[in-house]
Order: sequence, then structure tokens, then C-alpha cells
Amino acid sequence: MHDALHIEIWYLIAAIAIIALITFALRALPFIAGTFLQRWPMMRFLAQFLPPAIMLLLVIHTTLGLTRTHDRGVMVELLSVVVVIVLHLWRNNALLSILCGTALYLAVLNFF
Repeated sequence: MHDALHIEIWYLIAAIAIIALITFALRALPFIAGTFLQRWPMMRFLAQFLPPAIMLLLVIHTTLGLTRTHDRGVMVELLSVVVVIVLHLWRNNALLSILCGTALYLAVLNFF
């Protein structure tokens, strides 16, 4: 009985070690591959183009999805998005613009 417990503990330790190594390798892979992929012009183009495009798609999807949760229409969401854009262009501070846009959205939705 004691030997079976001893084998199970070493089995668990080995499994956890293998999982940790695989997790570390998967997290390090983008950094290692990034140095090789930066040589290609298409990858540099995608690195510049995709983050804003993905953010735009997320904003559109979220805005259209939130309009179904209340009866005020799309104006609350559009006002918040405009505030975020204007604040970001004015102050160039993503945290400030996102916090102010979120606060405005919640205030209008809950108090007006």
C-alpha cells in the first residue's frame, strides 16, 4: 500500500513538471517566433494593422450587443464611444478615456 502511494506521488510530481514545462514553452514560443517573423514584410503589416482592427470589431460587437439589453437604443453606447475617442485623441491616455467612457455609460444607463 505504501509503495502504491509513493508511485502516485511521483507520478503527480512528474505530471505537474511536464505540464509546467509545456506551459512555459507555449508562453515563450511567441517571443522566440517573433524574432524570426519580424523579417517578413507581411508580418510587420499585420502587426501594425490587426490590433486596431480587432479593437474596432470588439467595439462594434459590444455596442450592438448592449443595445438589446435596454430600451434606450444605441445613443447611450454611441455617446460613450465618442467620449472615449475624443478623450483619447485629446489626452492620448487609454486608461483615462476608457474609464471616463465607462463611467459615462454607467451613469447615463443607471441614472437617466
